Amino acid sequence: MRVHRNAKTTPKGRALIVQRVEVDGWSVAQTAAAFGVSARTVHKWRARHAAAGLAGLDDRASAPQRIHHRTAPRLIAAIAALRAQQRSGAAIALRLGLPRSTVGSVLRRLGLGRLRLPTVDRPVVRYERAQPGELLHVDTKALGRIVRPGHRVTGNRRHRTRRVGWDHVHVAIDDASRVAYVEVLPTQQIPDAVDFLARAVAWFAAHGVRVERVMTDNGSAYRSRAFQATCAQLALRHLSTRPYTPRTNGKAERFIQTLLREWAYQRPYATSQRRTRALQPWLRYYNGRRPHTSLHYRAPMTRLQQASL
Repeated sequence: MRVHRNAKTTPKGRALIVQRVEVDGWSVAQTAAAFGVSARTVHKWRARHAAAGLAGLDDRASAPQRIHHRTAPRLIAAIAALRAQQRSGAAIALRLGLPRSTVGSVLRRLGLGRLRLPTVDRPVVRYERAQPGELLHVDTKALGRIVRPGHRVTGNRRHRTRRVGWDHVHVAIDDASRVAYVEVLPTQQIPDAVDFLARAVAWFAAHGVRVERVMTDNGSAYRSRAFQATCAQLALRHLSTRPYTPRTNGKAERFIQTLLREWAYQRPYATSQRRTRALQPWLRYYNGRRPHTSLHYRAPMTRLQQASL
């Protein structure tokens, strides 16, 4: 219960008022003077206690117990139904023969005061390549560098370091198996993006996977001539996501969320170097032992092993 800041009594104080008069034998005037209230207030709480006991000493809702000319439930349902048909308040009032103020009040009470455009649910499109290497999702994520323990470690929010730059996490995840290759590089510019792609393809080749296609967003590094030349040299078909549609590259986006939750933000790191050193052990766990829900709770590497049989 929220008591008004200027309230002189609370339910416990009201019970004490009743006790002083009914049990202790105080007069109404004495009780009123002791509690700093009027005699009328003392009579009120005695009457409420006599009618409903201790429950009668609680605050009552300020809304009237009975509202004359309340809008009938059937009319409220009709207003809601017409609103669902994208009818304006004036049109609903004209259709039902009600005042516009009444319709507006009902709509606001129902949370339908603002007429919104109808939305079309887009079908969820999920796909999965049949064999490892058919499609490699590539993306990046920027992480703030750590040069000294911050407030996550010390608990003191005054320990902040500004303008220290960023580390860039480059990820490559196989569409069919969800096996991932990750590096932390200084930038996301063309040289790092190109070199990362070459190393990722070589890493997958060392695990018996020949990459055929690579999907990226429309970042400047991925649209560069150097990246296109690297794709041609590696015999890769380059696919670009639809502009401003991250879900097109959803497997990389989802993997990045897992990477941040279970590695980057899993515990407070004192320096960026310690965070980077913790990446490869976690990545080995992710690829080799971590259950993956889309793989029926098996580790990603099991798909590569099945494909090699």
